[in-house]
Amino acid sequence: MNIRAVVSQETARISEIIDHCRQMEGPMLPILHEIQAEFGYIPEEAKQIIATALNLSRAEVHGVVTFYHDFRAKPAGRHVLKLCRAEACQSMGAEPLADRVRQILGIDWHETTADGAITLEPVFCLGLCAQAPAAMLDGDLHARLDEHCLGEILAEARA
Repeated sequence: MNIRAVVSQETARISEIIDHCRQMEGPMLPILHEIQAEFGYIPEEAKQIIATALNLSRAEVHGVVTFYHDFRAKPAGRHVLKLCRAEACQSMGAEPLADRVRQILGIDWHETTADGAITLEPVFCLGLCAQAPAAMLDGDLHARLDEHCLGEILAEARA
């Protein structure tokens, strides 16, 4: 399949998502969430398509995409590791653990390892405050983390 056909299919799917959500109250966030669910990220060309459909500027759409940490500008790795950055987790040692994870992986927040295995994202509360520090790997919650637990989580994601 050539690149034009892929782009055309992607544009058509983005338009279908917009049509599905445009009658909702405040449709931009549902549209963005559905596009990310479909593609794994928000393709750059989607911003202009959304802007045109909702009678907004591309800058307004871009502002929303970049404001919310859940939206990605490029595809995530095979696994997504979210580390809690909320106060309860920080008070229980999440910051040194996060530093260690970034060091082990050789990446910073919102980056993906060179092998494409893991994308590291901050999250601001997983609801496990009483069991801090906490993380989520591909939707699975992990609590009461320490360096050993994180090592196992990273090994699981790399396997």
